[in-house]
Amino acid sequence: MASHTETAALREQFETAGQQKEASTLGMWIFLVTEIMFFGGLFLAYMVYRRLFPEVFSLASNTLNVVIGAVNTAVLLCSSFTMVMAVHASQIGSRRALVVFLILTMLLGGVFLGVKAYEWNEKFEEHHVPGPTFHLEKTAMQGQAQLFFSLYFAMTGLHALHMVIGEGLLLFLLLQAYAGKYTPDYYTPVDIGGLYWHFVDIIWIFLFPLLYLIGRHHH
Repeated sequence: MASHTETAALREQFETAGQQKEASTLGMWIFLVTEIMFFGGLFLAYMVYRRLFPEVFSLASNTLNVVIGAVNTAVLLCSSFTMVMAVHASQIGSRRALVVFLILTMLLGGVFLGVKAYEWNEKFEEHHVPGPTFHLEKTAMQGQAQLFFSLYFAMTGLHALHMVIGEGLLLFLLLQAYAGKYTPDYYTPVDIGGLYWHFVDIIWIFLFPLLYLIGRHHH
């Protein structure tokens, strides 16, 4: 027998809550596949140009703050853990724990964005932002160096945009959770929100070594 919460959340095009959850999950996976293709194009472009201009790309990569990158990686891994705990809390019907873990996930996401903003400002002060004032020391290949930073800002900027969207999604989930909308019978939005958040985290797990670590000390 379906609970009141489960019945209230059931949309008219679905016969059962299970069918609705399967459709919702499939929809999110299809969306994530398109996002993987989108990021995949940027990854491919980066790897092609890195192979064409290994020296200048390595030099440019060495100017990135690897400590900041590592800290942000740790922050995102912690946010993935708190998101897992939020999903678990929704499964067992612990509204208080769900609210707490959603808030923690949002705070960690905010820390990541704050650190990223600091890093971008650092690049601006070093004149490593592509444009008329761009200059990378120790190389005459300024055009190729700008190409590295164009890809760097495109990939990290797109990732940050996904983080901001994720923060909005978490805020929605938090308000719904606080209002008691989720129960062990109905927590699909939390589950799907977790899928999106983990996807964003995984993208960074690929970005960090690609931009900060590969060939770091090769000249």
